[in-house]
Amino acid sequence: MAVDATPKAEVFSLKTPLLSDGRTNRQLAATDLLKLRVKVYAEGGENGLHTHNDEDHAFVILQGQATFYDEAAKATVVNPYEGIMIPRGAFYRFESTGTENLVLLRAGAGRRADGGFRVGTNGRALTREENKHVDGTPIPGRFFGA
Repeated sequence: MAVDATPKAEVFSLKTPLLSDGRTNRQLAATDLLKLRVKVYAEGGENGLHTHNDEDHAFVILQGQATFYDEAAKATVVNPYEGIMIPRGAFYRFESTGTENLVLLRAGAGRRADGGFRVGTNGRALTREENKHVDGTPIPGRFFGA
């Protein structure tokens, strides 16, 4: 019996909890070439300067404001309904610089599935601690995209 291998469309929702602290990173949809995530930051951001050697990616600000920094500490402010493209090999970090939760749509293309996604300036994989990861605490009943 033949198996239908025809790709199918996938519907996803951007609805995601707002946070009192920390951050979340929820996958919306993925193929072998493209991954979509919605990320929420109550404060802070991805504070460890890093790169992705095998992935081009972009961030679109849905709510809040983010300031991105390159390896020379040049700041780029990105506001709602604006985005920033980060080509593979480019070093960056970002932080929430607005007065409300930062909500980002992240699209990435090309990432391998074998780990070591974030590489620091020393050439080693960046740990959660070096990236200042804090698990998010949802605010009951508060959502983006609701």
